[in-house]
Amino acid sequence: MTAKNGPAVAPRVAEVRRETTETQIAVRIDLDGTGRFEGTVGVPFFEHMLDLFARHALVDLTVTASGDLHIDAHHTVEDVGIVLGQAVGKALGDRAGIERYGEASVPMEEALVWCVLDLCNRPYLRYDVPVPKARVGDFDVELAEEFMRAFIVNAGITMHLRLFSGSNLHHILEAAFKAT
Repeated sequence: MTAKNGPAVAPRVAEVRRETTETQIAVRIDLDGTGRFEGTVGVPFFEHMLDLFARHALVDLTVTASGDLHIDAHHTVEDVGIVLGQAVGKALGDRAGIERYGEASVPMEEALVWCVLDLCNRPYLRYDVPVPKARVGDFDVELAEEFMRAFIVNAGITMHLRLFSGSNLHHILEAAFKAT
C-alpha cells in the first residue's frame, strides 16, 4: 500500500479489547480490507448493521461481544462503538497521508441518508436522523445514535449524519450505516 503521493506505509490494522462489568468486547479492523465482517454480538439486527458498515467501508472487521443482554442491548451496542472507534483511531495512526474528508449519500428504497465526515481527530457528531422510539427486531432504534456517538468520539471523527427521507426504520438505519 502507498500513502497519497508518498512511499509505502505500514498496514492499517488494529486490535482493541474492552472488559467492563457489563460487557466483554474484542475488535480487529483492517482499514485496507475487502469488506468482510465476522463475529457475534448477540443482537442480530446490529450484527447486520456491522456487516453493512464493513462491506460498504471496504474494511475487514471482526467483532466478538458479550454483554448484559438479559437487561437490554444498550451497553453492548455502545461498548462496541467505543471499541470500534478506538480500533479505527489506532489503525489510522498519525493520520498522515490519508484523504481526510469523505461523504456518501445512500438511498435505501424510500430512505435517503447523507453522511459527511472528517478524520481530523476532533470528535463531533451531528445526528439528524429522527426516528421514533421503536424496535427493529430486538434492536431499539435509538441505540443507533448511541453507537454512532461512541464510535466517532473514540475514533476522533467529525461526522454529520442526516436523514432526508424515509419511513421504514430498517431502511433508515441500513442507509445510515452504509453511508457511514
